[in-house]
Amino acid sequence: MDAELQKLVESAKLTSKAAEELEKLKPGTFCLHKSWGFGRVADWNLLLNQIVIDFAGKKSHAMQVQYAAENLTPLAPEHFLVRKASDLSSIKKLAAEDPVAVVRSIIESLGGAAAAAQIGEWLVGDVLTEPEWKRWWESTKKSLKASGAFSIPAKKTEPIQLRGEGVSHADELIAAFNKARRPKEQIAAIEQIVKFHQQFKEPEKQLQPIIATIENMAARNQKMHPELAFELIIARDDLLERLPQLHTTHIGLIFSKLILEEEKRLMSILPKLPAAKEREILQVLPSALGPLWTERALQLLQGTHGRIMAQIARILSEGGQQEELRSMLKRSIREHSATSEMLAWLCTERERWSELITPELLGAILAALEREQHNTPGRASKLHRAFAEDRQLIGQMFANADIGIARDAMRRLQLSPLFDELTKRSLLARIIKIHPELESMVTGGQPQEKAASLIVSWSSLEKRKAEYEELVKVKIPENRKEIALARSYGDLSENFEFRAAKQMQSVLMRRKAELEQMLHNARGTSFEKVDTSRVSIGTVVTLRDSDSNKEETYTILGAWDGDPDRHIISYQTAIGQVLLGHKLGEVVSLNTDHGASQFAIVSIEAAPQDETQQGATLSEAAAIEPAIAE
Repeated sequence: MDAELQKLVESAKLTSKAAEELEKLKPGTFCLHKSWGFGRVADWNLLLNQIVIDFAGKKSHAMQVQYAAENLTPLAPEHFLVRKASDLSSIKKLAAEDPVAVVRSIIESLGGAAAAAQIGEWLVGDVLTEPEWKRWWESTKKSLKASGAFSIPAKKTEPIQLRGEGVSHADELIAAFNKARRPKEQIAAIEQIVKFHQQFKEPEKQLQPIIATIENMAARNQKMHPELAFELIIARDDLLERLPQLHTTHIGLIFSKLILEEEKRLMSILPKLPAAKEREILQVLPSALGPLWTERALQLLQGTHGRIMAQIARILSEGGQQEELRSMLKRSIREHSATSEMLAWLCTERERWSELITPELLGAILAALEREQHNTPGRASKLHRAFAEDRQLIGQMFANADIGIARDAMRRLQLSPLFDELTKRSLLARIIKIHPELESMVTGGQPQEKAASLIVSWSSLEKRKAEYEELVKVKIPENRKEIALARSYGDLSENFEFRAAKQMQSVLMRRKAELEQMLHNARGTSFEKVDTSRVSIGTVVTLRDSDSNKEETYTILGAWDGDPDRHIISYQTAIGQVLLGHKLGEVVSLNTDHGASQFAIVSIEAAPQDETQQGATLSEAAAIEPAIAE
């Protein structure tokens, strides 16, 4: 023991154990501290009972010898941090030429395990820059996996470990598969085996049992969970393709046959699969189904989500079946049977299908949105957002449309409950941009032809009158005051408050004109003495699906009485228009999410009468002192 240390021990200033530790921390020795990190012992000053450490963040840091002995860990010359501090240029060269050796050195220095973040901490800043690290690590991970000497976890937060003697990466992959108990876990393990198939030196001996297990699992899952059967067989075929030494043990379990057997369930299976595997199945469908392919593809288009829409449309086009696709789209738009997903896809891809972007498409979109509102009220769909936010779409629809068709479309939008007032006005403005002569329909000028009467319930009429009264008695006068106040601030060209108040005035005056037009055309009713010999306004109609025998009941009321949650619909909706006039026992065709379906009318009853008392007449409501535009 160093003589000076021995004196400190004898004087009880240092324990013998601490002295032994200090023997390992002589000047020049590299060390680690749990708080200060990596450092080097610079000097001993035992007269002052201190040693001096040069840490990365603090040079010449003095420590009491007892504390230093208990809290400093001496590092061996082969430790990675020591090697880096002693010869940084060699470490940089090693990182470029043999990155696996660098990672091995770091992991060994950290006790046999290190997460990616820990490895990065020891390299970024002096060996690699941050951008270099990201590229270097992506490349190095592949080399680590290929080397077979490291255990690479699935989660990047978990540590990478050096393998034990005699355990190869291939053995670990097989063990992971055998340990998996659920099909999804097995599929993930198979995909890793496929990815590193070159590491299996004896594939027949190592992997043939796994092929048998995969096929047994696929056969067991096909009936109840066909999507798992597809994933398992796709993984098996990937493995067989890469390792021809392997063979199937289940002769009848082939991909194309599985597709044929599950052809009728594809519509429900495909959305449950990952995108890549869904794409694999779709690419095989033409050869697997043969003559049935086109018909099934068109059926899938009408009942699946947007991702499949794009895939099937591409496959049909590449197979020279673009005209069949075009005809199906035209028919679906004409019959209002196109699904929301189909229409959203068509709007996105409209440059390729410009001949379908007509006013007829607007009717199909509104019909699809009405079905959505009925099935999932209060939920804004992808189609709803695309239609409302795409400022060029309506313009393209009506670019070559007759003014009469544009006028009818504006009326339907004005009466539609699908959009809030601001969105509705924005949509109408897009049509007016194409046909400026229709602006009077929004501003309240005289329409070019007399509008049809609206049949409404007394209660909905009273709500409209109340809205009108609040508008002219409260909102417009308040807005007038806001304009006057904002004008008093001066400098109108830079006056934001004035501009905002004037814009609100335009909104309020347009709404006033709309309400006056609506109230002028409205004809209130309590739905009494309704003719129940046929479907009419004020009846409750029960329909039975001819295929499923399920029954649905609709109450058909006035133009402003829609309530999807209670199956109350306006007579102006697509369903209402189809049902009106039909008698008991007749069969009608209605558009559903799965295409057109046949429904029999099994009962027609009178709807409950509207008990609301008739309020002020329109002339009385309009007699309210009108607001004067500023």
